[in-house]
Amino acid sequence: MPPYQRIVILTGAGISAESGVATFRDKDGIWSKYSIEDVATPEAFRRDPKRVHDFYNMRRRDHATVKPNAAHYALARLEAEHNGEVTLVTQNIDALHEQAGSKNLIHMHGELLKAWCLLCDGRFAWEADLSLETICPGCGRPHGLRPDVVWFGEMPYEMDRIGALLEAADLFLSIGTSGNVYPAAGFVALARRAGAHTVELNLEPSEGASYFADTIHGPATQVVPAYVERVLKT
Repeated sequence: MPPYQRIVILTGAGISAESGVATFRDKDGIWSKYSIEDVATPEAFRRDPKRVHDFYNMRRRDHATVKPNAAHYALARLEAEHNGEVTLVTQNIDALHEQAGSKNLIHMHGELLKAWCLLCDGRFAWEADLSLETICPGCGRPHGLRPDVVWFGEMPYEMDRIGALLEAADLFLSIGTSGNVYPAAGFVALARRAGAHTVELNLEPSEGASYFADTIHGPATQVVPAYVERVLKT
């Protein structure tokens, strides 16, 4: 294994599953219990904001009961101890990477523990429940706050920055992703085109597993720390 200098890591729901965070597309996942059209689109929020707020209030309360696992801590260790640049891009809206110590982090789908005011465009750390009546701490008005998460039909955050990082990467890791949600599912193609070595670390082969140069399958709490150890020894 060569000494990599510019590592980009993509994480999905699979890395947080062992912490007790519900995944989305598994047979018992979130989308088997809730309709995307009812709770995760701008149209749903315009149609029934209380229902959307109730859904994310539930998820925020659930988040308070979970903690980072060994995979989260391993990636934070990689960032802290690696001599090169390590950037973590997560599809997850949970805060487990931060709680484990990761700092160079992009939340491409937003953050569960933040609120966004549509009236003043302010973004605020938020752990309590939200409702239409909640007063924005920035502009002092009600009826403007929503979860600062990217809903279906909205553009993920920081895509230009992510693209530039992938174009410069010499190692791309994809961890705990289904491989069927774009644009993230296309990151491996961008990294390959830039000449990066590409590795999938996943519980089982993703839909895009064949695009990776190497695939390692097993629980994230086992395969991620082991791979981080290999990288740090080079």
